Amino acid sequence: MPRFTERTDAAVAPAPAAGPTSPPGARSGRATLALTSAATAVALMTYTAPMVTLPETAADLHTPLSAQAWLLNGTPLGLAALLLVAGSLADDYGRRRIFVAGTLALGVTTALGALTSSTWLFTLARVAQGAASAALLASSLGLIVHAFPSPRGRLHATGVWGAFVSGGIAVGPLVAGAMPSWRVAYGVLGAAALVVAALSHRALTESRAPRGGRPDLAGAVTFGLALVALVAALTLGRDGWLRAPVALLLLAAVVLLGLFAVVERRTATPMIDLGLLRRPGFLASSAGGLFTGLAVIGLFSFLPALLQQTLGLSAMDTAWLFLLWSGLSFAVALQARRLAGRIAPRLQLALGFALHAAGTLTMLGALGSGSWTRLLPGLIVAGVGSGLLNAALPLLAVESVPAQRAAMGSGAQQTFRYIGSCAGVALTIAVVTSTKGGLTHGADIAMVVSAVLSLVAAAAVAALRDRTA
Repeated sequence: MPRFTERTDAAVAPAPAAGPTSPPGARSGRATLALTSAATAVALMTYTAPMVTLPETAADLHTPLSAQAWLLNGTPLGLAALLLVAGSLADDYGRRRIFVAGTLALGVTTALGALTSSTWLFTLARVAQGAASAALLASSLGLIVHAFPSPRGRLHATGVWGAFVSGGIAVGPLVAGAMPSWRVAYGVLGAAALVVAALSHRALTESRAPRGGRPDLAGAVTFGLALVALVAALTLGRDGWLRAPVALLLLAAVVLLGLFAVVERRTATPMIDLGLLRRPGFLASSAGGLFTGLAVIGLFSFLPALLQQTLGLSAMDTAWLFLLWSGLSFAVALQARRLAGRIAPRLQLALGFALHAAGTLTMLGALGSGSWTRLLPGLIVAGVGSGLLNAALPLLAVESVPAQRAAMGSGAQQTFRYIGSCAGVALTIAVVTSTKGGLTHGADIAMVVSAVLSLVAAAAVAALRDRTA
């Protein structure tokens, strides 16, 4: 008998003990793809909304420049801390159950975020939004894998899902910029999440792959504390990297990560099977997610605020300008599945990173020139690269682990993505604001750092591919 079995709660008759039940039909599969993609888009819209409203939000909450990283990092911190445990809970206790609960919680916490009156309350609301997003993102790919068991169907479905990641990133700033205030934008996004949760409760079919045992709470706590220590160190590093608090926080992060590894090796039901790190595909997926956060999300999360401060663009003008990048990313991700038969996902990752590096280097000097048109070629090239990354990452995430652990594979890849995002945002802000020569010079240095990180990622992913060829 296999160790893991799939089953559906809605089955009229019990499935044979030794095998999985039949996946949902075509109509149910389409509903699964539509709802998981819609929820993912709303989660990413919530994630990216502060990109264009950061100046307004910071002014409204009286947030100093040194603390603005927390306004952006709340959601990725919640995501990174809980994606792994959310993926395991989804496999063990029901992907539909975790997905609906996460989408409902996203709606409630996003609406509450609109009512906050201080930096820390807003940051706590953003962390809660990240935790809710972790539940729906980690379980969504598990639902998709169950609904589309064939390689061809899975290729199509993960491509569409990845495109909606880019779509959410594209639409989020537009929605936020079009609203009368950032508070109204959060209310609208919260309502959208509640609608998707209600529809999902009625339409989705349950699936799970239980392992037995208890949730890995010790792993979740140690991992979450390690991330908080890391982000705090990077944020405080803006005022001096050699100060004692920064060194102590970095040391705490390292110790806590070591403790997390020990916990994962000893627990019967770990958040992540560390043995997967011996799989080149899983390593490529994890490295791809990590460097996407560091190089791509880290830079583009703060760049809209920089455009408003240096070029004098309004929030809506900035949103439309960034639609060139994010809209291209959406279109490319939607069509990139056609490349799957010709280009392996790991090579597609390497190409995406290389294009991001090229696009970022093309934008050097644009902010100092005072002309937003200087950004256009770089945004186009980087947008194509981002689309390739968003299409390849979810496919590689589910292909690099056993099918029964699809939600965990998704959670692991996205965890590395948002670890990178937390670190990347804090690093970008630290570089921009602590560099002599003003914001424009600091922005150029941040772009160079982003390009170098992308090239390192491209080389690492290509090396993994060559090693396993």
